[in-house]
Amino acid sequence: VINSVQNKGYRITEYPDIITASEIESLLLDDDGNMQGICQHIKYFDETDSTNNQAKLAAEKDAKDGTLFVAECQTGGRGRRGRTWVSPAGSGIWMSLLLRPHISPESASMLTLVLAVAMVEAINEEVKDAKCYVKWPNDIVLNSKKISGTLTEMSAEIDAIHYVVIGINVNTTDFDESIKDMATSIYLETGTKVKRSSIIAAFSKSFKKYYEAFLETEDLTLLIDRYNELLINKGRTVKAIYANKELIGEALGINKDGELIIKTEDGASVAIRAGEVS
Repeated sequence: VINSVQNKGYRITEYPDIITASEIESLLLDDDGNMQGICQHIKYFDETDSTNNQAKLAAEKDAKDGTLFVAECQTGGRGRRGRTWVSPAGSGIWMSLLLRPHISPESASMLTLVLAVAMVEAINEEVKDAKCYVKWPNDIVLNSKKISGTLTEMSAEIDAIHYVVIGINVNTTDFDESIKDMATSIYLETGTKVKRSSIIAAFSKSFKKYYEAFLETEDLTLLIDRYNELLINKGRTVKAIYANKELIGEALGINKDGELIIKTEDGASVAIRAGEVS
């Protein structure tokens, strides 16, 4: 949007929310032409079934570590437990990151916690009125409503290939009746239209920092304090459903393996590795 002022000239007052490979790269290139952050290669799609499917196909063709697959629109986006993630054009960030870390398969699930911390930091830096937190294990919440989910998948044949998927409701305004009470977007909560490419670039730089810390120990030892600072569950009474059991207690934070420590009414501490926590 360009405004004209008489006798003074023209001024750009609003930039288009463009999310293309060249736009993202322009925000990541340093003065020497090197890509900053974890995203070293960008693959963009106007529309695809799933960026994760594109990551899998590319991985089988020897795509490089640090390749980001991002789409304007997904027709078959997925969340955890096979749930559908609605991914309309022009409203969110739908992307998958291909990583080839030399870690054990057991450590792969922790990547989503690393990613959640990095994305919260990126959003909070880029959006003035946003104060996001992590809901264990890897959901990102704003004003206690979910704006983002992450999913880690690993190649069954080659355990060194991982696909980390994230979907973020950035400028989304409409949600299905079944989720609108618990889902929201950055725009709905702050009233700010956000340039999605700027968040992707900020995430690339933030994730590299935390990812390298994770690889150093192959667990969350160096990230525990930062994660717990951003953990919205910490210090609150939570209900955890895991292994067909229900547990109620106070969330104390995570341990180095990414497990949520819950203190029950009888004073016992229980570590939850996977499950639904509310």
